[in-house]
Amino acid sequence: MAFTPEQTAKLDDLLRNESDVAYKRRVRTMLEYLALEPGLAVFDCGAGMGFYALCMTELVAGLRIWGLDRDEHALAFARQALAGRPVQLSRGDIYQLPYPDATFDRVVMTEVLEHLRDDAAGLREVLRVLRPGGILALTVPYARYPWWYDPINRAAMALRGRPIRQGPLAGIWANHERLYEREQLEHVVREAGLVAEPTAFLTHYCFPGTQTLVYTVGKGLIERGLLPEFISRSTHRFRGRENRRSRWNPLNWALAVINWCDRWNDDPERLARKETFVNLAARATKPHG
Repeated sequence: MAFTPEQTAKLDDLLRNESDVAYKRRVRTMLEYLALEPGLAVFDCGAGMGFYALCMTELVAGLRIWGLDRDEHALAFARQALAGRPVQLSRGDIYQLPYPDATFDRVVMTEVLEHLRDDAAGLREVLRVLRPGGILALTVPYARYPWWYDPINRAAMALRGRPIRQGPLAGIWANHERLYEREQLEHVVREAGLVAEPTAFLTHYCFPGTQTLVYTVGKGLIERGLLPEFISRSTHRFRGRENRRSRWNPLNWALAVINWCDRWNDDPERLARKETFVNLAARATKPHG
């Protein structure tokens, strides 16, 4: 899906406060992969707080969106953020999706597989509810992530031979069963019965310590309501449109530095020489017959 200038402007506004450039690139890539059109039935598997659903309803009118997650706290936020939009949210289990066969034209599944003990079973259930010819867009964390994205876990691996999986310092390994090698992701997608395009690598360059600063520090403060209102308007993921880009706002200076680091991710020749990335992204279709 090639964004129109109007869609690009809307997405830029929605992502204005985003300080995790890897997340920002996941959002743009997944929306491109989905090739959304009015009237499609879309399933957001692992909907979380509903940001993908928010973006989809803003960019394309006439979509019908279903979202499912197991985190009731995240869903409560999503229900409030998406009130009045054509999105049906429910709490459920990916291994037993509450939908008939071939319900959806599109499925977005970002940063979900790594949480599943049986990722193949989860993918097969997603395949069941996808219509023949339908598209699945997914991302997972890459096992060879840049040290500057999560230096704490890089240090933990070097010093004790295993990552930090739980607690405030868990970072990219937080509650994850695994991180993925490219071949590993391609294998599980193929074994589920999907036909996949070549896997893409997302985000090599980022501000040092992004994982810790954004999720360990920033997210905790925002979710507990501990930030002053003027700071929340410039940092909250769902309040990008409220940030007026004032040059006098020091938080916008910080975002400018973060985006300056991100610009190198747009240079394919530079990236071709790199081996570490934050994410793997895949676009797959369900075959006919």
